[in-house]
Parts: sequence; structure tokens; C-alpha cells
Amino acid sequence: MSACAPAGFSPYPPACGHYGEVVENRAAPATGPLHEAGRAVGRAVRRPVVGAGRRIRRATHAQGAGESGLGRLMELHMINAAGDMMITVALASTVFFSVPTDEARGRVALYLAITMAPFALLAPVVGPLLDRIPHGRRAAMAGTMLTRVLLALVLSGAVKTGDLSLYPAALGVLVSSKSYGVVRSAVVPRLLPRRISLVKANSRVTLAGLLATGIAAPVGGLLHFIGPGFPLYGAMVIFGFGVFLSFRLPHTVDSARGEGKAQLASGEEGRLRAPAKPGLRTVGPSVLYALQANSALRVLSGTMTLFLAFLLRDNPPGGLRPELTLAMAAVAAGTGNALGSVIGSWLRARGPEKLIAVLLSLALTATVLAAVFYSLPAVICVAAMAGFAQSLAKLSLDALIQRDVPEHVRTSAFARSETVIQLSWVAGGAIGILLPLNGVGGMAAGAVIVAAGLLATVRGLLTAARRGTPHPRVA
Repeated sequence: MSACAPAGFSPYPPACGHYGEVVENRAAPATGPLHEAGRAVGRAVRRPVVGAGRRIRRATHAQGAGESGLGRLMELHMINAAGDMMITVALASTVFFSVPTDEARGRVALYLAITMAPFALLAPVVGPLLDRIPHGRRAAMAGTMLTRVLLALVLSGAVKTGDLSLYPAALGVLVSSKSYGVVRSAVVPRLLPRRISLVKANSRVTLAGLLATGIAAPVGGLLHFIGPGFPLYGAMVIFGFGVFLSFRLPHTVDSARGEGKAQLASGEEGRLRAPAKPGLRTVGPSVLYALQANSALRVLSGTMTLFLAFLLRDNPPGGLRPELTLAMAAVAAGTGNALGSVIGSWLRARGPEKLIAVLLSLALTATVLAAVFYSLPAVICVAAMAGFAQSLAKLSLDALIQRDVPEHVRTSAFARSETVIQLSWVAGGAIGILLPLNGVGGMAAGAVIVAAGLLATVRGLLTAARRGTPHPRVA
């Protein structure tokens, strides 16, 4: 027997070194009670996280979304929504919650003036710019993520020192976020599975974003307790991962085969250009009226968001704590938004003009009743209705663009309609900050906004619905 394998021991001989020297085996790792307890805790923590991840992956990749690439877009949108929520938590704590109400109102007004006004000038450029780079949309989405990584780093220092760099950095975050939204709307038609309509696809993407927002909000709050910059550090990590996910989208995202540019043109000029670049008005009135109705609902949403934020902080109805009433309004708005997306995923995209008219009527009823019977339940109802109406109306607009806009310009039409809707929210936010903090007056202002939208669009919507239009695949 070899000197390296002495008899009477384990059948597995010890390792041999040079010149026949016996080298001792390494000792097995310790398996004491503390080590086993640590492994058990690790398994207990890992199991729900991995399980939740697998369930999310199954949901996002269902009905052919995994094969088409829509599932990856949904996951990217979850990353985008979570990162934006982290930044929102950090900015809200700095601009809104950290100072008295009067000073906070001035800060928010300054924030709107410095960020929203330039955005109103920059946003219309996004659609035409997107038309010029149809082959680089994955890179464009990654660019919006990378930009927010850098800006979150700038903001992390600004929120600690109160430096004025907070405002231009916040503007950059806003423009990047809205630019992502425009690109995402333009990309969805390219990743549409055969078994899912465009309205359902957009509904699923929206629901994914709402889920991520609901998870990120409490996480951001916990990070804020550690320090004011920690939610922004979290946003940096999230958006950094978003850069990677952007390039994992299918190459079809960057394909522009057969596409054209949608022009907001009408009249003789629009008719002359229709064969090459048909405008939104040349394909029927439904899209135009639906866009106007959606704009009215977004103005209402922007107005109520900022108005209620200050109203409930300064004069909460029912004698409750301001933090509680703000949380109730936020939960109501988020629940309404999610409910609209869920119902939109259930409904078949038939008669969207009538649905939009009904939503305007419901929003008008809610705001009028809140103005007449002002109370905390009425305010919660308005917040929920604003979220519900804007969500389901947007899905109906998506269905109309799918139905009435030719396929070769549909992507561009989504980009341009998204820009108009975002600008409408900006206008509503400006109204909300300027309104006096009177509950009845604010609800009345909301009713006036919706009434104007209803009067401007309901007749055109119902007329277009009666005429009827051939419906392509919408099941």
C-alpha cells in the first residue's frame, strides 16, 4: 500500500504532496447552533423574496408577453416607477414637509416656477425629437435612467444643504421622467403580443408601475428616517439597474420599419400631406375629442393633487391629523388609479367615446357633490374619482389611437398625445398652487374644470360613437 494511504483509515486517502509527503485535509466548516440559525434566517428571508420575484415574472410574462418583450418592458417600468417614488419622497420631505405651511407653499410655488415652466417649453420638443431617433429608443430609455442616476447624486447633496442646485436638478429629473414616459408609450405597440390588445397591454404596464410605487413608497420613507439623502441613494441604485434593463429590451424596439410621423395638422395642408404623414385630425374626430377630454381630467388631477396637499395639511376636515388625511387622500387616489387600470384590462375596447363621456360625467358629479357637501369623505371620493377617471380615460384614448390612427404613424401619435397630457397635468398643478385654501372653493374649481372639458368634448364624442368606426383587433 502506498505511504500516502495508510491502512485502517477511511477509504478516501489523504492528499499527497511533493515527494510523498502527506498533506492534511482542510477542516470542515463549523456547523454549530449559531451557524445553523443564521442559515435558517437566511432561508426565511430569501424564500419570500424569491417567491415574490417569481410570481411577478410569471405575471409580467403571461399571455405571450414574455416572448414579445412586453414583460421586460413591464419590469423596466416597475424600476422607473420605484426610482421616481424614491425621489418624490426625498423632495417632498425637503420642499413640503420640513417647513411651515406658508413657507412650504412658497417653496412649492418656486419649485413649480423653476421646474414646470421650463418643462412646458421642453416637453413639446420630446415628440419631434423622438421621431428623429426611431432607431435608438433603447438607448434613449437608458439615457433617461442614467441621467437620473447622476441627478439623484446631485440632489442627495442639495437636500442636506438646502442648496439652490436642488431646483435645476429636479427639473432634469422631471424632464427625464416624462421623456421616459413618452418613449415607453411609443414602444408598447412594437412589443404587443398577438393575444393582448393595446389597451390591455398599457393597462398591465400601468398596474406594474403602481405595484412598484406602492412597494417603493414605504421603503423610501424608512430610508428617509436614516437620513434625507438615503432615498436618493436608493434611487441611484434603482435607476442604475434600469440602465441595464433598457438594453435587455428586444431589438424590435429600435426598428422603425414602415413608420411615419403623426402631425397635429388639419385642413388643406393636412389633406395634402395625408398619404405620407396623416395627422391626428385627418383620421377622425374621436382621437382629438378624447385627447381634449383626457387633458381636462389631467388638469383636474394636477389641481387636486397640489390643492389637497396644502388644504389637508393646513385645514384637515374632520379634526384628524394632517398626516392621516394626506395619507388617506393619497391611498384613495392610488386605489382609484389602480381600479381604473384593472377595469380597463377587463373591458373590451368597444365604444371608448361613450366611456370617456361617462367618466367626465362621473368626475363632474363627484366634484359638484364635494363642493355642496364638503367633508372628508367627499374629499376622499374626489381623490379616488380623479385617479380612476384619468386612468380609465387614458386607456380609452389608447384604444382610439389603436383603432383610428394608421399603424405606420401610431407610434408617433402615442408620443405626441402623451406630451399633451403631461403638459395638462402641469397646468393643473399651477392652478392648484394658486387656489386659496378653501375646501368648497377648491372643489368648485375642480367642477368648473371638468364641466369645461365635458361641454367641449361630449357632443363630439357621442357623435363620433354614433357614426361608428371599423374596429381592428381589440380583444
